[in-house]
Amino acid sequence: MSAAEGPLVVGVDTSTQSTKALVVDVATGRIVASGQAPHTVTTGAGRESDPRQWWDALLEALRQCGEPAREAAAVSVGGQQHGLVTLDAQGEPVRPALLWNDVRSAPQAHRLTEELGGAKGWAERTGSVPTASFTVTKWAWLAEHEPEAARATRAVRLPHDYLTERLTGQGTTDRGDASGTGWWSSGTEAYDEEVLAHVGLDPALLPRVVRPGEVAGTVRDGHGLPFSKGTLVACGTGDNAAAAL
Repeated sequence: MSAAEGPLVVGVDTSTQSTKALVVDVATGRIVASGQAPHTVTTGAGRESDPRQWWDALLEALRQCGEPAREAAAVSVGGQQHGLVTLDAQGEPVRPALLWNDVRSAPQAHRLTEELGGAKGWAERTGSVPTASFTVTKWAWLAEHEPEAARATRAVRLPHDYLTERLTGQGTTDRGDASGTGWWSSGTEAYDEEVLAHVGLDPALLPRVVRPGEVAGTVRDGHGLPFSKGTLVACGTGDNAAAAL
């Protein structure tokens, strides 16, 4: 046992280059255990990473945490924002994820801004103006340059959503990370169907947006994990939103 004063929770950060896990005592805020494992990213204008290595890195980081991770009452995954994760009907990646720092979609960002009301129109519509970092521009790039991959896609997720779904079996995201996609409006708290139609993305492929205080789900099975089946899973958020807290 870890001699904690309160319940233990696990916080995970799946960043661009590594996945880190902390086991924290809720009563005191004390870090009881930690772990970290790297993942690789391609170089150049196209920055890509295989989501499956994020899962492997998560398992390794949790292994390093040892016994305290097995005592955890809940887990939450946050991480890098904006990345485009495309999954097939079996939940496997169609291709490596396009990360936030992949700038190949700069032409699509410029075109989308002009086609849907300019910077002012976008700011009023979604609360932000598309850049090459945003998920909507990456999807537009994929549909234009790799149409077969786009057609094979049966689910679109953000990086931390992918890991949460591996834990729970349910497609969820949070408002913080959704606000950096370019297809979710913080004003209406809904996906913008006009934007989605414009880039040819079926809203049925997107995750459910979890509200504050709502549990994303529970661990569906403990295979390879330190957690028991039924352990609570919170929705997490993007790294910038988490840092702001």
